Amino acid sequence: MITIMGATGNTGRVAASSLLDAGKKVRVLGRSGERLQPLVNRGAEAMAGDATDTAFLARAFQGSEAVYTMIPPDLAAPDYRAHQTRVGEAITEAVRKSGVKNIVFLSSVGAQHKQGTGPIAGLHEQEERFKSINGLNAAFLRAGYFFENHFPTLGLIKQQGINGSAIRGDVPIPMIASHDVGEAAAAALMKLDFKGPTVREALGAADLTMERVTHIIGEAIEHPDLQYMQFPYDAALEGMKAMGLSESIASLYVEMSRGINEGLVVSTQGRNAHNTTPTRFEDFAKEVLAIAFRAM
Repeated sequence: MITIMGATGNTGRVAASSLLDAGKKVRVLGRSGERLQPLVNRGAEAMAGDATDTAFLARAFQGSEAVYTMIPPDLAAPDYRAHQTRVGEAITEAVRKSGVKNIVFLSSVGAQHKQGTGPIAGLHEQEERFKSINGLNAAFLRAGYFFENHFPTLGLIKQQGINGSAIRGDVPIPMIASHDVGEAAAAALMKLDFKGPTVREALGAADLTMERVTHIIGEAIEHPDLQYMQFPYDAALEGMKAMGLSESIASLYVEMSRGINEGLVVSTQGRNAHNTTPTRFEDFAKEVLAIAFRAM
């Protein structure tokens, strides 16, 4: 049995689907049993519950050969780091109680740092919690900047004709499709070729600057002169709050942007054949972002 947390999310759904395709016995977890039903229809066992509920997670992990773990985001949380801590501690205690010996944890490039990286610092703390469990084989899947993070700026492009954020336009960033992260997680869960705490990076097909991303999006939406603008940190903060993000998460995103600008959110292993994944941003922009933009 392989158990998947966040099985209705972008990476968990892909990981669960890949494992089912491979004939594996899969248990899927999520908040909503109804949303888990498509995976149940394909043969998965489902358990619905809260990721902060240690007893629920311990029952769900029981009997699993391996578990895909993550800290599901809550962008409305009044204190996002406190949310990360609550979920992280519940998962850690559930791993201890259930006796599971192998986990893959969705982390992030930049999680080698304990501060200065916004929400990524919460993932660093979770890696440290897992390291404290004797005998646990833990693969920390440090993913790059998700392609899907560009969805929120489509509104800015539509309304103001520019792309922008607090990230410098000339900083190369490893960027990846969430689908490729899910596939990387499934591969690690099937092979279980890691011992003790191990870092696995998933860096996407290429490192991209925000200026390059903007050019690619512009070409995809037939707006080839689209320009990128770096916003001051305080302006970016107010803009995210106006979009409905809590003060807490908006502040952490600004801190993450500063960390990217200052070179903290980088690979520790360097790009290689093992951490380079297939989906190109050019294709994602044409096949996903452009369609979403035209539907707005």
